[in-house]
Amino acid sequence: MVFMCRNSSFSASRVWDFGVRVVREMAGHGILFWILLLGLIFLQGNANPVEDKQALLDFVNNFPHSRPLNWNQSSSVCDHWTGVTCSEDKSYVIAVRLPGIGFTGQIPANTLSRLSRLQTLSLRSNVISGEFPSDFSNLKNLSFLYLQFNNFSGPLPLDFSVWKNLTIVNLSNNHFNGSIPFSLSNLTQLSGLNLANNSLSGEIPDLGLHKLQQLNLCNNKLNGSVPESLQRFPRSVFVGNNVSFASFPPELPPVLPPTPKPYPKSKNGGKLGETALLGIIVAGAVLGIVAFAFLILVFCSRRKKEDGLSGKLSKGEMSPEKVISRSQDANNKLVFFEGCHYAFDLEDLLRASAEVLGKGTFGTAYKAILEDATSVVVKRLKDVNVGKRDFEQHMEVVGNIRHENVVELKAYYYSKDEKLMVYDYYNQGSISVLLHGRRGEDRNPLDWDTRLRIAIGAARGIAHIHTANGGKLVHGNVKASNIFVNTQQYGCVSDVGLATIMSSLAPPISRAAGYRAPEVTDTRKSGQPADVYSFGVVLLELLTGKSPIHTTAGDEIVHLVRWVHSVVREEWTAEVFDIELMRYLNIEEEMVEMLQIAMSCVVRMPDQRPKMLDVVKMIESVRQADNDNRPSSGNRSESSTPPPVVGAENPTSQ
Repeated sequence: MVFMCRNSSFSASRVWDFGVRVVREMAGHGILFWILLLGLIFLQGNANPVEDKQALLDFVNNFPHSRPLNWNQSSSVCDHWTGVTCSEDKSYVIAVRLPGIGFTGQIPANTLSRLSRLQTLSLRSNVISGEFPSDFSNLKNLSFLYLQFNNFSGPLPLDFSVWKNLTIVNLSNNHFNGSIPFSLSNLTQLSGLNLANNSLSGEIPDLGLHKLQQLNLCNNKLNGSVPESLQRFPRSVFVGNNVSFASFPPELPPVLPPTPKPYPKSKNGGKLGETALLGIIVAGAVLGIVAFAFLILVFCSRRKKEDGLSGKLSKGEMSPEKVISRSQDANNKLVFFEGCHYAFDLEDLLRASAEVLGKGTFGTAYKAILEDATSVVVKRLKDVNVGKRDFEQHMEVVGNIRHENVVELKAYYYSKDEKLMVYDYYNQGSISVLLHGRRGEDRNPLDWDTRLRIAIGAARGIAHIHTANGGKLVHGNVKASNIFVNTQQYGCVSDVGLATIMSSLAPPISRAAGYRAPEVTDTRKSGQPADVYSFGVVLLELLTGKSPIHTTAGDEIVHLVRWVHSVVREEWTAEVFDIELMRYLNIEEEMVEMLQIAMSCVVRMPDQRPKMLDVVKMIESVRQADNDNRPSSGNRSESSTPPPVVGAENPTSQ
């Protein structure tokens, strides 16, 4: 039995319902029942909302936008389309979230309005103009509406009662005018309303909404008095209007410490008695404590303002659906680079759950998990030493670097107080974590093949960076914590080119002191030979399994480069290599050759170091083209003694 659907408007949900009825009727017909049941399961797994898909395609194809979307006819709207969420059975679209896509102009008519079961619509932080779309009245199931930070104009919809399920409405930072419709009072589920920073006029209606928890009407042209039902909100949500607060409950005056009364003179010659002296001392102590508490309060408030974005990012406390982020400047938005398919903005980052990945030389890195379960790395820079124009120009240079062994910069954000960079998240962690972070725990140590691929990939990435921007670009912060493993299991370098825009760090203070070339005194002026030196230290880490600066059992501080030089000079080459690597067969010659490459990179004189392109060729030659005939490094050996290093340089003072 075969059913054919000729009408494309026959939705998957209807086919599903029809199929369920047929299966129930055929439950007693043996094998035919099982055939129908399997067909129904297949249909459920391949459900695709045909009508909703076409509506979205009509929308995006007729609406100019600066960032590309991966929406096309051949892919599944529910599984692959950026910013689209479907129902559990994938029979219809329930959410469209497209903030910061760069939409320009008016929303095409009869497109989004055909998504009859849409519950969430977010088009915030675009450049959408025109009046509020009249055909949105067809979205009867709409519950969450976010259109803030656009260029909408004209009056608000007269009849909000068509959206009886509306819970959050944010239309702030647009150019809406006219009065606030009284029909908002019919939205019994409304818990958040933000109409701030528009040109709304007239009196504030008495909404009488008991579930309303967040309200913001500031910076409009409203007048009259605040209705009694809204006087439970603070005055700050009404500022920037010509409204009267006469009927508001009086604000309590600040509590001031009582003024001490003058103590009377004592009878003996006008000198103060013991009681009076004690009172003065106590009063002085109280005033001192009050002054100290005031200074602490001022200090904390300033720190809170400075670290506001960091706290929200690390804890994910701020919800943009509740209020507009106070840290966001409307003129400073996340800038995405061409080819980036992420659909989020600064508000999404503030709302995301986040954890600190680590604090590096130039800032703190966070792992942010967005609402759609996408994970990204957000780096909050500190001590940026250039202005906005220079910062943006440098980000453009870095953002245009495209190479499989360079972590791609996806977006950046600049404001007076905050500078952020957004990267893809690499779930295996950095090479520093893989080498040192889990040592002593139950883990699989990196084998030689893996370390060799890491070295090859990182070298290729740094070499590509050195050819960018006319051969003038320097990484400036090469270290194991800035190298990750890509999907092909090769090294991939991150934090490109930040040194030139940051304040200089003195070598003893810098977290990267163990990687720093001896000639570098100003981190902003380090050259490509300094990158070669730092990469040589990374190679030594891969070979020895030791950190660039570490302590012995006797708390003696050991510098890796000096230690390797001293061991090789005494011809104790076997003592250099990580004991984990000594278990593998037939890799001794490769390790010794890699050690020679590393030592050529860390020579003291910059002009004696090889170029990164030459380093790549040398590392690639370590593993011969016919290596398919050699045993894998997975074969272990109980004992292995590598040959001595030829031409090892004598140790010098670093």
